[in-house]
Amino acid sequence: MSTTVTITGTGTPIPTPDRAGPGVLVTHRSDGRQLDLLFDAGRSTVMRLLGAGSRPGDLDAVFLTHHHSDHLVGLDDVLLTRWVMDREQDLPPLPVVAPDGPCIPFVEGLCQRWADDLEVRSAHARRHSGPSVQSTAFAYPEVPTEVWRSGDVRVLAGQVRHEPVHPAVGYRIETPDGVVAISGDTLVCDEVAVLATGADVLVYEAMRFSEIRKVPEHRRFILDYHADTVLIGAQAEALGVPTLVLTHLIPAPTCDTDEQVFVGDVRSGGYTGEVVVASDLTSVTLP
Repeated sequence: MSTTVTITGTGTPIPTPDRAGPGVLVTHRSDGRQLDLLFDAGRSTVMRLLGAGSRPGDLDAVFLTHHHSDHLVGLDDVLLTRWVMDREQDLPPLPVVAPDGPCIPFVEGLCQRWADDLEVRSAHARRHSGPSVQSTAFAYPEVPTEVWRSGDVRVLAGQVRHEPVHPAVGYRIETPDGVVAISGDTLVCDEVAVLATGADVLVYEAMRFSEIRKVPEHRRFILDYHADTVLIGAQAEALGVPTLVLTHLIPAPTCDTDEQVFVGDVRSGGYTGEVVVASDLTSVTLP
């Protein structure tokens, strides 16, 4: 029995050649069965899934944190590639779980956006149906609330602070191997602390505020709704989280020295656990 957390994308809206858009794959293996849960689907997610040893057709559910485009643009590819690769035509609709709000009409419109392409492909390949999505909307939770369960694995959603984007949530994945918390995009806030209490692995978006304060003033608005590396360190230490994984890295590291500066920031906040500055396909396994 094991649970693996793989970062499918560490990037941001600003593209770099080596970082896919935001995403986290949580895989739980038990008694010969495997659960694959994907959290957000930024650009190039399908390629990273394959690199992680998974495929769109293996996904048991996709969970969305909020409706910023960099977290969603890969979902079309996930859906369409899942269908194209389904040679036996036996896959169920793609389950997508998201907070009630703009994510839901986006998800429910996926197939319609590609209707002309799907009509041609279906007729040419003599396929009896096109792809489909099963969307599940949940109310913005006052406290972390269960939104999905399969056997002894459950997923809870909780509030985060990414205003003016609303709703925005993070997720807590509880398995027999331990607990994984995923911040989504957020400020460091009490809401994340509640979501991550008792977590074995905390996946946190990370921005070096000290660097962003040096950019032209008209670009500093991103300080309003992202997580400062120093404050992340202080919060993770207070929570006693043993492993901290940094992703959605701003500014994107280009070398080992850049990555170590992220580590230094977190350490300056007081964190004494394991720090992982993620690259695409970085993975951590529980227990």
